[in-house]
Amino acid sequence: MARLQHFGWFFARGFGPQGWGHPYYDWNYDWTKPRLYQQAARELEQAGLDLVIIEDALSIGFPETIDLRVREAYGGPKHDPLILSPYLLDATQHLGVAPTINAGAYPPYVAARQFATLHHLSDHRLGINVVTDVGSARHLGLPPLPHDAAYDRAEEWLGVIRRLWHSWDDDALIADPRTHHYADGSKIRAFEHEGEYFRVTGPLNAVPFTRGDPAIVSPGGSPRGIAFAGAHSDVQLALAPLDAESVRAYRQKVRQAAIEAGRDPDAIKVLFVFKPEIVASDEEADRIVEASKHPTDEELYRVLAGQSSDLETDLNALSLDEPFDASIFGDHVSLGSIKGLFGKEGVREGVTLRDLITPKTVKGRITDREGFVGTAEQIADFIEELGEEADNDGLIFSGDLHPVTLHRNLDELVPILRRRGVLRTEFGNGGIRANLADF
Repeated sequence: MARLQHFGWFFARGFGPQGWGHPYYDWNYDWTKPRLYQQAARELEQAGLDLVIIEDALSIGFPETIDLRVREAYGGPKHDPLILSPYLLDATQHLGVAPTINAGAYPPYVAARQFATLHHLSDHRLGINVVTDVGSARHLGLPPLPHDAAYDRAEEWLGVIRRLWHSWDDDALIADPRTHHYADGSKIRAFEHEGEYFRVTGPLNAVPFTRGDPAIVSPGGSPRGIAFAGAHSDVQLALAPLDAESVRAYRQKVRQAAIEAGRDPDAIKVLFVFKPEIVASDEEADRIVEASKHPTDEELYRVLAGQSSDLETDLNALSLDEPFDASIFGDHVSLGSIKGLFGKEGVREGVTLRDLITPKTVKGRITDREGFVGTAEQIADFIEELGEEADNDGLIFSGDLHPVTLHRNLDELVPILRRRGVLRTEFGNGGIRANLADF
């Protein structure tokens, strides 16, 4: 029997030139202005999605890769997603909005105050996608940190923020006009935090939340990233193969991490990134799949441009046919991104870039479970099956936040999922946490 699942949208490539490199760029939306994103946010809410997560990277790259990142707008320019968030929240009533925030970029007191303000302004619909990017440390005057140490800093940062949010007791706010008594200072706790990475004095001068804290999202798939999610996150943004066995295994790792952190594993929703290609017919699917099997070198280098941006390493300067050495990547490169380049078989020696990139151009039929090309009915079959066989919490669609992209993905799929009882038809009034609660 079909059951409701959670759905969101990952605003890939972030607050940058939406539609660049595609014909629909000529719809003439101005990507620097809010109307494009507000229109898209309203349509995501109309479709019944729980939240939108806005990707970001603080840095435009290292000097040797700047041109690579901006040439096709893969890694820049990017504007600040936290500043975009109020516009999306104002345009909607139920949609959760989770901008990406680098834990090293915002001092905890400033972060706690800004997030609290947005959470109240939006009727408790703010999420925070916490990342630990260390490549941008040089822009912020911070020392570079190894991968796991960056997570240690993020844990301390988030712990201090939560302590600031809860430095007011729930009953500290009185607001009684009869007694002219607004708040009870004895229930507001001052404190001093002196940790390894931060020194902070509380309390915060923002009132308590009435519908829970902002939801925490995290994307890390490394052992340290999974442990962070288990201890702190409400949503784990998961990149993994989308077969029932892999989904079950990934979910089990996250849930076990939650148990080890003393949390209820059901408190975390593991949402897997999903990029279907919806077509009109089986014949069109066959044509697209067959054409993808014979990429030209030009097409391979185009894919490498995107990989290079994600990996902050110029792979386009390398030969397609010489053995590829993974030691080319510095400590600043995400382990998840490296694993994404190498695929299911993992990091290994003796493979060429052609070996690694060609499979990323080859598409498969979703009916064969070899890819994600299919009709809307076939995509819905897959989503329903994943929910039943893997007990999947849900999926995050991925793409830019251009209305054309949304309509291509959702126009036919949403009605089918609703008829099958897989996608919500209405929202409650409890903010982002109510969206993510069990149905």
